[in-house]
Amino acid sequence: MQLKQLSFAVALVVASTAAMAEPMVIKYSHVVAEQTPKGQAAIKFKELAEKALPGKVEVQVFPNSQLFGDGKEMEALLLGDVHIIAPSLAKFGKYTPKLQVFDLPFLFDDIHAVDRFQDGPKGQELLDSMKKKGIKGLGYLHNGMKQLSAQKPLKTPADAEGLKFRIQSSDVLEAQFKAVGGNPQKLAFAEVYQALQTGVVDGTENPWSNIYTKKFHEVQKYIMESDHGVLDYMVITNTGWWDGLPDDVRTALNKAMVESIKYGNKVAFDEAANYRQKVIDDKKAEVVKLSKDEVAQWRKAMQPVWKKFEGDIGKDVVDAAIAANKN
Repeated sequence: MQLKQLSFAVALVVASTAAMAEPMVIKYSHVVAEQTPKGQAAIKFKELAEKALPGKVEVQVFPNSQLFGDGKEMEALLLGDVHIIAPSLAKFGKYTPKLQVFDLPFLFDDIHAVDRFQDGPKGQELLDSMKKKGIKGLGYLHNGMKQLSAQKPLKTPADAEGLKFRIQSSDVLEAQFKAVGGNPQKLAFAEVYQALQTGVVDGTENPWSNIYTKKFHEVQKYIMESDHGVLDYMVITNTGWWDGLPDDVRTALNKAMVESIKYGNKVAFDEAANYRQKVIDDKKAEVVKLSKDEVAQWRKAMQPVWKKFEGDIGKDVVDAAIAANKN
């Protein structure tokens, strides 16, 4: 009897030791393809995290909505069914209004100003703006700066008056076009090409990657190099899960995340430049560079939009974003 008990005890120790030796599984889910900047950043995080914590963690990356789509990923994160996701900044409206700062038009001069703001005190504070809701921000991932497009040049705000513009579902973007006398139309992204082709809308706004890959430059005569807004993501995790990690694991994962985001943002920057050149080389739409004076006119026209949302976002946040332009 004693021998049986001893054997059972030994088996328990062996089993528990084996269990302890198994790596912690970390599920990183996103909704885009692996070759995109976000997809590349996720793969780089897996590589760096597993190298820093050999045998301790296993990062499983699920691209293309394999686990959860846009509508379900946030809920899955809060339930603990996935550990890391990277939604568009526009998706956080019901968790905090502060991130609307990134929708404000003509606020940032360029992607470098966005970087300075995101890396600065207020940008870093925003990563923790949803902690009480169970969401911890780990960093920002770039998609690209948005460019205006239309069937006529939009060099000054007056040029947009009376035109119909496709927008995402966003109160800020609706106010943006109304401020210059335009008529914003909320349309699904899949409908944009046909809407531009048939004249249902006259213009829209998109980063260079969307303009080229979705062939919008084939159904728009002019692309304004406006850099007037930013399309970015926030890489987030479950606050409880993150805070519950051993200190050494959390530190190593955070370092891997910072490096992977830096890598992904370099991919995004290079990709934007490449797609811009492809649009120019195709010669199907004219790329119009706005002068400093023209940008100043647009920025002045957007001041009421900034003011309208300043109360929700926080004047301190908006001021910090403006200050990021003055480097």
